[in-house]
Amino acid sequence: MSINNPNTLNQIPKGIWVLGFVSMLMDISSEMIHSLLPLFLVTTLGASVFSVGVIEGLAESTALIVKVFSGVWSDYIGKRKGLAVFGYALGAFSKPLFAIAPSAGIVLTARLIDRVGKGIRGTPRDALVADITPPHLRGAAFGLRQALDTLGALLGPLLAVGLMLLWANDFRAVFWVAVIPGMLAVLLLFLGIKEPEKEYVHIKSNPIRKANLQRLSASYWRVVAVGAVFMLARFSDAFLVLRAQQTGIPIAITPLVMVMMNLTYTLTAYPFGKLADRLNHITLLSIGLIVLIAADLVLAYNSHWSVVLTGVALWGIHMGMTQGLLSAMVADTAPSDLRGTAFGIFNLVSGLAMLIASGLAGYIWDRFGAAATFYTGAGFCLLALIGLVCNSTLSLKIK
Repeated sequence: MSINNPNTLNQIPKGIWVLGFVSMLMDISSEMIHSLLPLFLVTTLGASVFSVGVIEGLAESTALIVKVFSGVWSDYIGKRKGLAVFGYALGAFSKPLFAIAPSAGIVLTARLIDRVGKGIRGTPRDALVADITPPHLRGAAFGLRQALDTLGALLGPLLAVGLMLLWANDFRAVFWVAVIPGMLAVLLLFLGIKEPEKEYVHIKSNPIRKANLQRLSASYWRVVAVGAVFMLARFSDAFLVLRAQQTGIPIAITPLVMVMMNLTYTLTAYPFGKLADRLNHITLLSIGLIVLIAADLVLAYNSHWSVVLTGVALWGIHMGMTQGLLSAMVADTAPSDLRGTAFGIFNLVSGLAMLIASGLAGYIWDRFGAAATFYTGAGFCLLALIGLVCNSTLSLKIK
């Protein structure tokens, strides 16, 4: 079956579509909250921007770090779906905490519970995508799942804006509505996915013992290093919302900045995922970094709403170019029985980098302003790009 077949979309297994719609529903739920949360923290609870950076950094890095344990466990038991269902359920049941939170501390608790759920479900889900999909379609499959996921991240802020306008900036009422799509995601996953039969007899073995870890190739570890560099260069998108606030637009429509980012992300994730099945990975990642440099420079240049939206759109294009690609690179370089562990380690390292990047971004914002934050991000991107180009001879190429 040719990877150049124009009917690639029709060849993608049904299970990938189900996983994509599950991701879409959960992202609608999460982004209804996430698109408003920085403003809720700063304007309602009186938190500093540094606090926002720490909360976001801890939350996102927690999700990535937890993935290593869920990945190892899914490889050990040889099952993915049960862990994924539990992770989605934990995320759904964390949503009411945001609506009742009286302080930044409770918001942090809710974010951590939500992100622990994301960490538990993320690695088994990604491994499930790889298990279900033929190797020659993995870039397209990861891109499609990511596109549907990001469609949810586009619809969530739109719903948040509409409800904020309807209910006169009532953050808490919007947070309560966000509970509904989260619960629907859990139900769809439970009823809509059947775990594929293994092509081999599964023998329980500790995935992180030395003999198994030695089966992870040098190519895989290079992908881990690339992922960490990308996280250092790209801090939390909560800072995009805070930058939009500086344009002077009403709080109720500030989440539209996330709509712009997720619109360009949605439109580019599948096409670039499909393209990744044919092009050199490092070339595509390098172009993605150049786009992120452009986004940082635009966001640093001016706080006018048109400039900010342009920078945010570029940020979304960068995400569409790189996120599904990195997942496909992990899947391609890991043994099938260690995919959960491979995704887990990848996300552990990336999580630590995300924590450092978001905390640093919040500190620079408070001390030196928004422009300095984005200029610093551009600097990290440039260093990452130089490192990527210098090590291109060690990079992976698609078959």
